Amino acid sequence: QVQLVESGGGLVQAGGSLRLSCAASGRTFSSYAMGWFRQAPGKEREFVATIKWSGGATYYADSVKGRFTISSNNAKNTVYLQMNSLKPEDTAVYYCAARMGSGSYYYSNTYAYDYWGQGTQVTVSS
Repeated sequence: QVQLVESGGGLVQAGGSLRLSCAASGRTFSSYAMGWFRQAPGKEREFVATIKWSGGATYYADSVKGRFTISSNNAKNTVYLQMNSLKPEDTAVYYCAARMGSGSYYYSNTYAYDYWGQGTQVTVSS
C-alpha cells in the first residue's frame, strides 16, 4: 500500500552533516505521519523523529534535539532528516516509517507504524 525508500546515508566525520531522504509512493494520501528510527548493531531500534503530513507537527528524541531536523515536502511525498553535529554514537542504520492511523498512539514506538523502508547506513567516524 505504501512503499518507502531511504537514501542519503554514508560515511561522515564527527561534527559533520548528512541529509537523509525518504521517498514515499503508493497510497501515501492515506498516511498520517512519518517517522525516522535508527538501529545500531546489537541494539534495539530507537525513535529519532516524527512529523505529521497535515500541519507538520514534529517531535524528537532527546538524544538528537538541537542537532537533527525532520521536514517534509508534501508535493514530492518525501520526508527528510537533516543531521548536523554528528557524533560517532549516531552510527546506525536509519529507517523511515509510515503510520496510517490518526488515533491516539505513542509516536516513539515502532509498533505505531505500519510500513518501513529498507534502511540506509550512516557511519560517523571519530
